[in-house]
Amino acid sequence: MWTMPPTDSVLHVLSFIAVAAQAMTAALAAGRRSMDWAGVCMLGAITALGGGTIRDVLLGHYPLLWVANPIYLAVAAASAFATILLARLVVRLNLAFLVLDAIGLVVFTMAGCDVAWQVDASLPIVIVSGMITGCAGGVLRDILCNEVPLLFRSELYASVSVVTGLFYATAFGLNLNPPIWTLLTFALGLSFRMLAIRYRWEMPKFVFSDEER
Repeated sequence: MWTMPPTDSVLHVLSFIAVAAQAMTAALAAGRRSMDWAGVCMLGAITALGGGTIRDVLLGHYPLLWVANPIYLAVAAASAFATILLARLVVRLNLAFLVLDAIGLVVFTMAGCDVAWQVDASLPIVIVSGMITGCAGGVLRDILCNEVPLLFRSELYASVSVVTGLFYATAFGLNLNPPIWTLLTFALGLSFRMLAIRYRWEMPKFVFSDEER
């Protein structure tokens, strides 16, 4: 029987970290587009909470996370604003952006799976819910910044989310300790994403031109 345990405290803590991390990636992206401070904070909130909002609407899960818990909205806006003040102290901004984005991708994937499980969704819907939660916020960020979303670039991205979701959702059949498994899933997903960036692991490409017709 496929089962998942109740939401654990470790995932709650990681969720706050992920909200802050994704908001910071949005602030860094906004800085490259010379947005004003209000725009930076707004983009941070959209990026950090957008994936969860889309997930909740599709699943009919109400109230929305940030409506029921406005603290998430405050954390997102505050993290984005703090990045404005601290960005100049970070020498390797591109690396920081990728690491923070990877944290958000992995943790939001787990959170999305958890919410889908709470509404008694089937395993495929749980995995898709995790992928939407993990990927959609970053896509919104990149689109609003007029950039090609990371989801559609070369290194593995959505695949990392799917693997993370499968690992998180199915391994509980082994009756392992939920908080420990949450941390193991986080370590797996983050390592997978960073290795994909480091070694440029890619999905096969579909290349077609008019000359081949």
